[in-house]
Amino acid sequence: MNRKLFVASAAALLAGCDSTKNALNENQGVKDVLHLAQAWNHAAIGTHGMAKLYAESDIDRNYPTNGDPTPTDPEYQGLVKERFRSYKLAVSGLVERPQTFDLARLRTLASLTQITRHDCVEGWSVVGKWTGIPLHAFLSLVRPKPEARYVVFYSFDRDENLQQFYGSIDVRQAAHPQTMLALDLNGAPVDPDHGGPVRLRIPTQLAYKSTKWVQRIELVDSFKRIYGGHGGYWEDQGYEWYAGI
Repeated sequence: MNRKLFVASAAALLAGCDSTKNALNENQGVKDVLHLAQAWNHAAIGTHGMAKLYAESDIDRNYPTNGDPTPTDPEYQGLVKERFRSYKLAVSGLVERPQTFDLARLRTLASLTQITRHDCVEGWSVVGKWTGIPLHAFLSLVRPKPEARYVVFYSFDRDENLQQFYGSIDVRQAAHPQTMLALDLNGAPVDPDHGGPVRLRIPTQLAYKSTKWVQRIELVDSFKRIYGGHGGYWEDQGYEWYAGI
């Protein structure tokens, strides 16, 4: 079977960007098959593939939002009101140099601009121009320890049960040259509705892997003890951990 078709079909079986409540989502046999495919996709394709780059003429200036609404908790809304002047991004865990970065400092770091396609698990896509910090360059500042295997991104967002949204990738995916901490979208700072002030951007994977509203980052040797133990909020609901396109 064509790999892209298989991955898209597998993702479509499991869910959309908002909920996982249909019968297939609750079918353990379906989940087992998809998780086997996930392991194959990661092993066979992994970080070797590159997302297609597009031209300025391909950019959609009306970049839609998707998934959950902008967080309404007081901490995040306070940051929005002050235009993120006191925003701090803490990096901790298995690193030699744990640090905290404010937005001004983040904007002084190595920059990457690329025009890529955002592919939602619901089946739609859009092309946008993203500018940010290559994740591998950012992580070099905190010096991951040899035992660090995963990078976990915690979001300001929470669901109706106050469960925090989070996601993760392994250190190989973090080293991919197109993976970035995005600060700008289509020439302007990433706005709150699109995940600002900082969001993860992984153009080689489906969009639910690109955690929005990044609050803090932690490097770990395992994500089994973090929340549901599957490496992400959506993965805890049955989504694939590796969602390569």
